[in-house]
Amino acid sequence: MSESLTQQMKIRKQAVRGKGVVVAQNSRAAEVGATILRKGGNAIDAAVATGMAIGALEPWMSGIGGIGFMTIWSAKEGRAWTVDYGPISAAKLDPAVYKIVGPGPANPFAWPDILEQRNEVGYHSIAVPGMVAGLAKALERFGTMPWKNVLAPGVALAERGMELDWYMQLMIANGAEHLAKFPASKASYLCDDGRVPTNDWQGNKRYIKLGNLGETMRRLSEGGPREFYEGSLARDIVADLQAGGSAISYDDLKAYEAQIVEPLSFEHHGVTINVAGGLTAGPTLRRTIELAGGRTLGKGAPGPDFFVAIAESMHQAYQERLKTLGDKPTNTCTTHFCAADSEGNMVALTQTLMSLFGSCVMLPKTGITMNNGMLWFDPEPNRPNSIAPGKRPLCNICPVVVVKDGQPWFCIGASGGRRIVPAVTQLSLMLIDRGLDVETAFHQPRLDISGVGPIRVNRDIANDVKKAIAAKLPTVEVANQIQPLGFANPSCIMRDPATGELVGMNEVMSPWAGGAAQ
Repeated sequence: MSESLTQQMKIRKQAVRGKGVVVAQNSRAAEVGATILRKGGNAIDAAVATGMAIGALEPWMSGIGGIGFMTIWSAKEGRAWTVDYGPISAAKLDPAVYKIVGPGPANPFAWPDILEQRNEVGYHSIAVPGMVAGLAKALERFGTMPWKNVLAPGVALAERGMELDWYMQLMIANGAEHLAKFPASKASYLCDDGRVPTNDWQGNKRYIKLGNLGETMRRLSEGGPREFYEGSLARDIVADLQAGGSAISYDDLKAYEAQIVEPLSFEHHGVTINVAGGLTAGPTLRRTIELAGGRTLGKGAPGPDFFVAIAESMHQAYQERLKTLGDKPTNTCTTHFCAADSEGNMVALTQTLMSLFGSCVMLPKTGITMNNGMLWFDPEPNRPNSIAPGKRPLCNICPVVVVKDGQPWFCIGASGGRRIVPAVTQLSLMLIDRGLDVETAFHQPRLDISGVGPIRVNRDIANDVKKAIAAKLPTVEVANQIQPLGFANPSCIMRDPATGELVGMNEVMSPWAGGAAQ
């Protein structure tokens, strides 16, 4: 049986290099961040500008209705911090709303079936969004530019609308079933008859207007970040939410605050790894690396010993995570990007709407596509991660900054739900323990290990590696495809300690991912 054209292709990407670099899942968003660097902003300014712009470029991944975490190396303070702007359930949430009606699995989390998919689609699936608060907190503490200046590119893009291309058409087609259920979502993302919008044969540019998002971004720019949580914009958001049945109130928005917290920091073979901790996937990353020990050490491209160590260690770490934390694996529509500057600042930032187009709800008054963060909670009662009011759920986010000899060396993270930690672990250890440069590391085939089901092995990996892993644990061989991605979608920036040059790299198989330099 012949392979598909995609399976036959060998795709390569070049790293981006410069004194300041931004890499993102959307190359146009990366250019927004690089432009900020060229105007004299630092890496945090660039990251905030990128984060606020990207929601108008790939709104199925993230936007101001979403949440996230970032790990920052502050050159001024000479240390790492994590900014936590994760989701919180409504204070007056009633867990009985999420009635279990079947055994499941009804979704990628393998949760039980919930009445009307209320934890996954629609107004009941929405958690209090933290993205605006988180980016504002990072900018205030670590940035150098005014809020209005870093929002300007995002405002312009939102007012213009999304430029339609083949990949966007594919994403809209994947989300069309649920987008069609909500009037504002349908009006923005679909044609009147429910079809996916298309371009003409002449290839003329076509832009998709995202409801009132352009006006909303301008209101946010002029009113400041608390406009989202306390101003007239907050009242418009809540009015739409409650009209749709959400339990989120004005008091929930007003009470929301992002937090700057200590990262989870640990040593490994002469470097310090800083990652978001707490309810993220950071603890699983640490446990995997701890279990792997010295088995990943060596020189050059990784072989069977490296991958067997990864497979066994991550399999055990995930088993412990699922048993003790109650989290379940999933694939989510998340975006990750990195920014670094010539002053030594580094940012690894992961933000998300959770599922594809989040809740699939676009709020009519504001054009904001909202998250479905309630899907992160376990609907079974009396468990560590069970649905409850005013509570933060577990998530798979894992933004990392690695420090060597007291200086930031590289920042890395990924999107891809349960696939994030395996990607970040393997790539980080290829850089730390095998001495690979970032471009070479990103072209190495990887595994996906999530603790549930067989280990997914990239078909391009060497046969001796496949055999060595299969001798230890069940495996399945998977294609290294473009859509849906067979593995996670990582981004990384590495600093050359000798020259200070920054080198950025993205997932090779991601068609939109790219970088830009100062």
